[in-house]
Amino acid sequence: MQNFVLGGGCFWCIDAVYRNIKGVTASISGYTGGTDPNPTYQQVCSGTTGHVEVVKVEFDDSIIDADTVLDIFFTSHDPTSWDRQGADVGSQYRSALYYTDEEQKAIFERAIERANQVWDNRVVTVLEPLGTFYEAEEYHQNYYARNPYQGYCMAVINPKLSKVRQSYAKFLLS
Repeated sequence: MQNFVLGGGCFWCIDAVYRNIKGVTASISGYTGGTDPNPTYQQVCSGTTGHVEVVKVEFDDSIIDADTVLDIFFTSHDPTSWDRQGADVGSQYRSALYYTDEEQKAIFERAIERANQVWDNRVVTVLEPLGTFYEAEEYHQNYYARNPYQGYCMAVINPKLSKVRQSYAKFLLS
């Protein structure tokens, strides 16, 4: 098993993507990268804590390899946009990868290099050591599955899911 902590805009989007991927055993929305202990959603959304909305993705690397997990990440959001994903604007939405050791850092660096070959603009994904991961409030966990007809889910998450389904069909849960 491996764990990656990924920031790619609103955590509802990233969480929804990985909950549909074979080999992903857990997807937990949370916060990291900031200075305040035990941040709340309201504090993070204020943009004053330095935290990023992230998802901790746990996966079985005998079913899906690390490179594919990261390629899905770079497909599911715009890694060339600084502190913004669509209408979600602020440092809490930055594209970021949080590594736990030098081996993971190298895996992330290679993934950024691959993403730079795909995107027309330069990838601005931040690469930082993982500090404390704070699990987000319960109502953020598995948000899309519990609110599929909510406006944000239909307008923002559904197109991301469609894009991943088209590119990674063989990795989708049945």
